[in-house]
Amino acid sequence: MSSVNLVVMVVGLLVLAQQSFQMSLRNPVAETSNCKIDFTRLGLVLTSDTNEKALQDSGLFTPDAETPYVDIAGRRFHIGTLNARYIVYVKIGGNSVNAAIAVQILLNRFRIHGIIHFGSAGSLDKKSIVPGDVSVPLAVAFTGAWDWKKFGSAEGKLNFGEFNYPVNGENLLASVDYDTVKLFSKGHSPQDVFWFPSTTSWYSAATQVLQDLELRQCYDRACLPSKPKIVFGTNGSSSDSYIKNKAYGDFLHKVFNVSTADQESAAVAWTSLSNEKPFIVIRGASNVAGEANPGLSPAGYLASYNAFLAAAKFIESIPTPRLACE
Repeated sequence: MSSVNLVVMVVGLLVLAQQSFQMSLRNPVAETSNCKIDFTRLGLVLTSDTNEKALQDSGLFTPDAETPYVDIAGRRFHIGTLNARYIVYVKIGGNSVNAAIAVQILLNRFRIHGIIHFGSAGSLDKKSIVPGDVSVPLAVAFTGAWDWKKFGSAEGKLNFGEFNYPVNGENLLASVDYDTVKLFSKGHSPQDVFWFPSTTSWYSAATQVLQDLELRQCYDRACLPSKPKIVFGTNGSSSDSYIKNKAYGDFLHKVFNVSTADQESAAVAWTSLSNEKPFIVIRGASNVAGEANPGLSPAGYLASYNAFLAAAKFIESIPTPRLACE
């Protein structure tokens, strides 16, 4: 083979490789049909198998006929419609790192208008939120970044000595302060933030769209003791710790005025804000911190199902483009 032919062949291979790479960066759905190129979908982010069961049980999701899902980095991104709105949904699997990675992949690989996040949470305020209720928080705090003080320090919001039993006193664990985290976004210097507020326009729309939504009270012949409701105007707490301790739950509620706790919401909000995407958090209360976990029947499942109902109703209110071939 002559050197000229070899050069031509190498150049041709490089061009094909570049085209293949560029195609891999585009919306995977776009490669299956010309009528699907570059249109916007909503991202639906859920946390658990129970959340996904609620979605599937509803019968509202219709998978795309040509490309029902795409597997990326071990995660399955489901493509289709929900209440006639084009969405991609992904189950993030719990904790803040998994949540942030899944949302970033979703935003990188699909053309996403905004993020709707639903899941379950523990109630920290039984007077306002009981199992089966749905909370739509104004903002979520990341309460998992701790500045652990040395013994003898007079600083720190959480003083472990105040929780000694049966008598308060000194404790070798000393105290903890809650740190802010860095929020990076395009065109802005990094900001130190503690609270991640929901997108104002979306939150305002949710208060109107969801105010009369009827939630489900019974599951598998078992019913909640009271009719579940949607609660607006509260705040949420999020960290990698699953909170079963009543004393710590009461502390978070008292100090930060948070009514729910979960492991993913702050990371979803954090990643959405970094990418300048609108987002909203919708969480169903599956238990009360410090009380017995009811599991699947009925409150555990109903927390997921009612949160999904709220997410689906909200999605229905957001106009999305129609395909040119429809």
